[in-house]
Amino acid sequence: MAMSLEPEANLSLACARIRDAAAKGAQVVCLPELFRSPYFCQTEDAANFALAERIPGPSTEAIGAVARQAGVIVIASLFERRAPGLYHNAAVVIGANGAVVGMYRKMHIPDDPGYYEKFYFTPGDLGFCTCDTFLGRLGILICWDQWYPEAARLVAMAGADIIIYPTAIGWHPQEKAQNGAAQRDAWLTVQRGHAIANGLYVAAANRVGHETPAGPPGLEFWGTSFVADPFGVVVAEASVDREETLIASVDPARIEEVRQSWPFLRDRRIDAYAGIERRFLDPSQR
Repeated sequence: MAMSLEPEANLSLACARIRDAAAKGAQVVCLPELFRSPYFCQTEDAANFALAERIPGPSTEAIGAVARQAGVIVIASLFERRAPGLYHNAAVVIGANGAVVGMYRKMHIPDDPGYYEKFYFTPGDLGFCTCDTFLGRLGILICWDQWYPEAARLVAMAGADIIIYPTAIGWHPQEKAQNGAAQRDAWLTVQRGHAIANGLYVAAANRVGHETPAGPPGLEFWGTSFVADPFGVVVAEASVDREETLIASVDPARIEEVRQSWPFLRDRRIDAYAGIERRFLDPSQR
């Protein structure tokens, strides 16, 4: 999706895209990260807290109605107003009955040029989320979580069949010519690595478009929404520059097949990983 300045217009577009995906055979639909607005975290501005909403709330009600009508599961990323002064970057799983059946609050919060999320979001306190559905167990993580193998591993250990990442990632326009190809490739590669190392499917839904809510240079989101199978094969991939409804088939039998041949979970040395819970191992701790 490409986002406009109007939250209600973005919500209406999202509902239309859910209907479109369902009409094309989708059973699980994922929207991009924080789809109700432009990516406001490009600046630190307290006025943007007005974009936050309760969960459940107006967006889950509207999307729930569409999910119920279309008979699909929807993953929707929202700016959650939990309490005055307490906000989260959250993703909800809305079942085919229209009800919220699961929620995840983003655990890894970036603070980089153009991605000032620590100003807005409290780190999640629900742990790493898996949600049982009639189609299997979904693992829900969000954007910056994509870079952390620990998060993917814990979701896999909790029995997820697919990890789904609502995403908002792109280029700083002034860096694109020199570093753009390598940045996008790294993003694809690390997530394909999670699929391989854990023997499950990985899917990411990103936004597209050049957004300048606070003026140039802004961020140019690189799209490339994709689904990778348990061996890291990209089975579907969207473009970098236009809105699309990307449909991919997920075969649970493929998980078993790959894990039988590449039994990484079997061969983990859980007796030898002491220290992984530390920030860093100083020489005296090695």
